[in-house]
Amino acid sequence: MFRPLRVRLTALYVIAGVMLITLVGAGTYALIGYFFQSTTDLALQHVMAQQFTSLGVPVPVELADADRAWSESQPGAALNPVMRLIPRAASTRESGDEGSEQEDPSHEEAEGHAEEGLNAELAAVFVMALNREGQLLPGFNITAAPLPPDQAAVTSALKQGSDLRTVTSSNGNRVRLLTYSVPDVTQPAAIQVGRSLSDQDTIRGQLVLGLLLLGGVSLAFLATASWWLAGQSLRPAQRAWERQQAFVANASHELRTPLTLIRATADVARRGLNADDPQRKLLEQVLGESDHMSRLIEDQLLLSRLDSADLPITQQRVRLETLLPQIHETVARLAETRSIRLEIPPAEGSVWADPTRLRQVLLVLLDNAIRHTPAGGTIRVEAERKGQELEIRVADTGAGIPTQDLPHVFERFYRGDPAHSAEGSGLGLSIAKALIEAQGGSIALESQVGEGTIVRLRLKAPLA
Repeated sequence: MFRPLRVRLTALYVIAGVMLITLVGAGTYALIGYFFQSTTDLALQHVMAQQFTSLGVPVPVELADADRAWSESQPGAALNPVMRLIPRAASTRESGDEGSEQEDPSHEEAEGHAEEGLNAELAAVFVMALNREGQLLPGFNITAAPLPPDQAAVTSALKQGSDLRTVTSSNGNRVRLLTYSVPDVTQPAAIQVGRSLSDQDTIRGQLVLGLLLLGGVSLAFLATASWWLAGQSLRPAQRAWERQQAFVANASHELRTPLTLIRATADVARRGLNADDPQRKLLEQVLGESDHMSRLIEDQLLLSRLDSADLPITQQRVRLETLLPQIHETVARLAETRSIRLEIPPAEGSVWADPTRLRQVLLVLLDNAIRHTPAGGTIRVEAERKGQELEIRVADTGAGIPTQDLPHVFERFYRGDPAHSAEGSGLGLSIAKALIEAQGGSIALESQVGEGTIVRLRLKAPLA
């Protein structure tokens, strides 16, 4: 009874957990990506600022701000400034100067100290000095680049002053590029600095793999914990339900005997009275109420057994050409007394069902139809094969059911029609639905006020 509810609760807990895990994972991935991109962009702007300084060109405001931010974030930056990667080309000395090919030792030492000051982020940055056509310029100290200059970035920088974008190299690696036009100098016309993002992409991939692995383990643990928690949450309700079912079953059994005695006593007393005796009418009322109470108890006991899955269902091939004539013979007299035409044309085919319970369902539906169909109306029972199922329709030309009552017709003790509130117990359709579902079938009801009602039963049809 409570297992489907436990499954739904577990699914709800798991869905909530998956949403939380996804949110945390996506947030972590987004934060790591934002950190990588902001750090890379700041490093590129810092290097670009150094290149403007080395060329003796005024540094743009945004680059100066980025340079200060980088210096503040790197404690050793003030002592070990970034190496000027694009110094101006040294002028050619006269060919007769013997020291023309000797390098200044102090310059080499300064460069060595500068290289030591480069951290891992700056070490990955490359610089390209370009002319207005986006071509590399000779004579400049240019670091090795993993891709040729990006022409679109150069064109955009020459028009707008700067350009920042991510491109993909020929080997599939992503590269972050920052390009600036250089004013007031002949060469270079533009500087392009960049950084390969392959190491960051590798870290991101490892992060995703780790998050997926951790998420899978967490999901398995969450599903197990959710199943246990749902069981613990439903345990009190399960116990209360079992006690209620036991009470209903015991009460039904205990009430049978006194009701049988009441009916038998009233029947014996009625037989000794004349037909016009007022006491006889009172005893007939007692008999009627006793019968109504007995039916109610039987229905309650049946529903209790269905709820607890304690009702034996023996399914077999049931031939409609045999079942429907028996139903017609049973109900025809009752329909005739109420001046209702009952039509059950010959039908062929078989269904996989419990013959006793299917017969019970059809009698419940026909009893409902007869009670709600006025004199002169028609009730028709038909059968039709639909795919691997067989549909049995019980249609009447009765008063119909209001639209607002249709969602509740299969609820226990629900009686939406005040005109018939004194008839029946409100359990007939509930019993029919429970019995059909216990046989692996389905039941549906369609109705319109003033036009009648159609009840459709669908059961599996056995293979030929």
